[in-house]
Amino acid sequence: MAELAELEDPKTRAVNEKHGDDHGVNLGKLRALAKRLKTQQELAVRLWETGDTAARLVAILICRPKAFERDELDAMLREARTPKVHDWLVNYVVKKNPHAEELRLIWSADPDPVVASAGWALTTERVTKKPEILDLAGLLDVIEAEMKDAPDRLQWAMNNCLAQIGIDHAEHRARAIDIGERLQVLKDYPTPPGCTSPFAPIWIDEIVRRQRG
Repeated sequence: MAELAELEDPKTRAVNEKHGDDHGVNLGKLRALAKRLKTQQELAVRLWETGDTAARLVAILICRPKAFERDELDAMLREARTPKVHDWLVNYVVKKNPHAEELRLIWSADPDPVVASAGWALTTERVTKKPEILDLAGLLDVIEAEMKDAPDRLQWAMNNCLAQIGIDHAEHRARAIDIGERLQVLKDYPTPPGCTSPFAPIWIDEIVRRQRG
């Protein structure tokens, strides 16, 4: 904790706080610290319990993802107050845990939109890796009905899923693009030069074009 406090930088904190992350540690330095610590499950649990955002990010990097029980991960996700902790927990820990599928189903149905967004993030991975367990047409029905009015983080996660269905599954591509065109979600999202817009029709077309070479 003392080392993390030393790495705190006011400018980094100011940038992070604009995105809802209350820490001021450069992520490269944070990753270097985690690399030095290597995997330490017990320390990871203790760092998580501090509630400190930077400490929790280190905890995620040094934990053993498969060591957590389902209910532990459920509680951790609900405690993950900041977007970065939430995203890292889902991507670096939950996706590698044997309870990921159970949690995907529980979280997708949760009334809390931030928890539900984690369910959608796990679903998006399944779109690519295990589409046979999903009803893709049914997912598109839900996205079509709910994405336009969903809160920001849930909307972002649903939009990612929409784009991934369009990219990975040619038979659903036209419908995915049509849903994106009609809902206009993230159409005006500020996109830096050289980056692909998160607006689903543009995103799908660009990635498919690249894949075709």
